[in-house]
Parts: sequence; structure tokens; C-alpha cells
Amino acid sequence: MKAWRVLVAVSCLLLSGCLVTFTDPIPANEAAPIPLLGEWSRTNEWGEQQFLQISRAGSNVYKARTWIDSPDSEESLDEYGFTVAHHGRRWYLSAGLPKSLGANFAIAGFELTTGNELVLYNLDVGRISQEMQAGRLKGQSVDMSEGDGVLITSPLDEVFAYLDDQANADVFIEVARFQRAGD
Repeated sequence: MKAWRVLVAVSCLLLSGCLVTFTDPIPANEAAPIPLLGEWSRTNEWGEQQFLQISRAGSNVYKARTWIDSPDSEESLDEYGFTVAHHGRRWYLSAGLPKSLGANFAIAGFELTTGNELVLYNLDVGRISQEMQAGRLKGQSVDMSEGDGVLITSPLDEVFAYLDDQANADVFIEVARFQRAGD
């Protein structure tokens, strides 16, 4: 039972809900902020202690490991590679999706607060769909196992120009708030 809950939580958390996907990843051109690295924890929606460990996996490439209760439990351990970018006042991360979810890329926002928290943001699929219909972003609707989604085909420069515009701040939805482990 824990396995499916971890998969759902990680999907929502690190893979931006798997509903707004992109054809292009964030290139590995920028280093993540040093405070992002390390171990984080939170109590998830089921009252379980969830841990997130972020480390370097290469030049400007990072690895996120997440688990429930114990990193030695194979049942609850998941690992994802990702890249980051800083545009305007926001940080973004990009993770590749498995073939079962279209083999594209998810982009999420994140923030490191002065209260030593890591806050992760999802993109609102309904709002992104409206923006596609209005012609501000290019893409198509996609049927996914989690529900209806969208695949954005606009170039990343256009995507970031849209996301960085303060008028579009409400396109982000907070999905998780972690505390630095041990704090």
C-alpha cells in the first residue's frame, strides 16, 4: 500500500503532477543554489514522515531521492534526475518522465525560504489549458493515467517569459513544503 502512495506523492511533488509536460527539458547550464542540496523532510498527506535528499549527479545535474520512513526500504525509495534554471525571481526544476507518461519533461517551481523551507510548486493544468486556448502558449491536450493533461510545445524561452511574468503568478500551486532535516 505504501508503494502506490509514495508513487503518487512523488509524482505530484517532483514531476509536477505529471499533467503539464514539456517537449524540451531545462538545459544543464546553471548550478542549483547550494542551500538546495542536503536532506529535507515533511509529514505527507497520509501522516507519514517523507524524506527528500538532493545531491549533485554531474555538472549542473542533480539527483533527488525520496523515501518514507527509511532510505533502506526498497518499497519506498524513488530517485529522479533533474536540472535547474533561475529566471526572473523564480527557480525552476525539470525532470524527465518515464515512457509510460509520455517520455517528455515536467517543469516545477521551487523556493528556498528564509525559514529554512523548500517549497515546491506545480503548474495548474486548467490555467495552462486556458493559456493554450488563448494562444499564449502552444501545445495540445493529452490523456494521461492521472487525468487530462497538456503537452506544451512552445520553446522554453517563450515558456519562461510567460512564467516569469508576475501577472501569471497564479499559475503556480504549492504542492509540498519541506523543512531542512534535523531543524
